[in-house]
Amino acid sequence: MAGVPIVNLNGVLLVTIQEELLDQSVSEFESELTEKVVETRARGVLIDVSVLDVIDSFLARTLHDIAAITSLMAARTVVVGMRPAVAITLVELGLTLPGLLTALSVEEGLSLLAPSPGPRRTALR
Repeated sequence: MAGVPIVNLNGVLLVTIQEELLDQSVSEFESELTEKVVETRARGVLIDVSVLDVIDSFLARTLHDIAAITSLMAARTVVVGMRPAVAITLVELGLTLPGLLTALSVEEGLSLLAPSPGPRRTALR
């Protein structure tokens, strides 16, 4: 168990990484999260990294992989709360992570994951 809490909030899995994770914990986290997406039929995953001072290349690639995996399972992933120094370091390392949605706050991230209005259902008479 990676020890990262995953909370289902109306079809969005809220994940807060609360401390630096070892590579083994990152791998376990990826597995647990993708299984939870299937189990809950989540439409979105919001990963809060605001407490992290460092995102190493392994965690960065794992976040990118999680976004790709959840996309194949019809869910979107947004990473929120990335500190400026962390973003600068990732870019300097060449880890721009294309395709990974980001937002500055949880509120903005949730708005990116809000369900789009679909066709209205009408009752048959």
